[in-house]
Amino acid sequence: MTPDVKAFFDEATNTASYVVRDPQGAACAIVDSVLDFDYASGRTDTASADEIIAYVQAEKLDVAWIIETHVHADHLSAAPYLQERLGGKIGIGAEITTVQDTFGKVFNEGTAFQRDGSQFDRLFVEGDSFHVGQMRADVLHTPGHTPACMTYVIGDAAFVGDTLFMPDFGTARCDFPGGSAGDLYDSIQKILALPDETRIFVCHDYKAPGRDEFAWETTVGAEKKSNVHIGGGVSREDFVALREGRDATLGMPKLIVPSLQVNMRAGNMPEPDKDGKVFLKVPVNGL
Repeated sequence: MTPDVKAFFDEATNTASYVVRDPQGAACAIVDSVLDFDYASGRTDTASADEIIAYVQAEKLDVAWIIETHVHADHLSAAPYLQERLGGKIGIGAEITTVQDTFGKVFNEGTAFQRDGSQFDRLFVEGDSFHVGQMRADVLHTPGHTPACMTYVIGDAAFVGDTLFMPDFGTARCDFPGGSAGDLYDSIQKILALPDETRIFVCHDYKAPGRDEFAWETTVGAEKKSNVHIGGGVSREDFVALREGRDATLGMPKLIVPSLQVNMRAGNMPEPDKDGKVFLKVPVNGL
């Protein structure tokens, strides 16, 4: 089956979010949504999420799932906001518990912060499947960028998160806690084992040098042939050396501090204090 895929691109964070709909019905899933956040003022905004809501309502769609490919470090998730207005279950990979344990310590969250993934409605593992209307979605565990990264294969479309980018930009960084360039190489091999015609939808695009337009859709065949990091049969050893060398030159994403604290809570803010005020922590020299 070939699902209809509508992309929503947020230039502020270079994030592509998707509404994936059953072409034979009204059911849909939302993948990797964005809650707008201005770090300087500490203010959130729902403009990006509201675009998705307007589309879903105009098309009279029924949201079955709101899914995350991983705990994003570069944007905040709008999953709870979307769920409140549109329904659907929020899902992520089961290794979210590893991420929660790691960053619960980084942000000194204490025992009140649950590290069992209970903030989400469904925790997926390798081999799981779920349905969006008549469409079956299959789940691949594709760690490397983070331990909890998942790829969702829905019909002829694969939503790969940060595992792969467009062929001219390469692959995801692996230097966050729990990341592994070797694991990423192995995960990418799972994706590249899908049929060549499988459509790949990436979570981010940074417009590689020489390209004028943002892009977020490619194919397994194109990635196998021309991905600048992994294409043409690059060996595991060479990939790990390239990825680790590149990662050593990268700075932290500008929204990593708020993003991790919110996204490991399924898009919810930390609990307010006794006066009802919400605060985010900045771990000095902690990342």
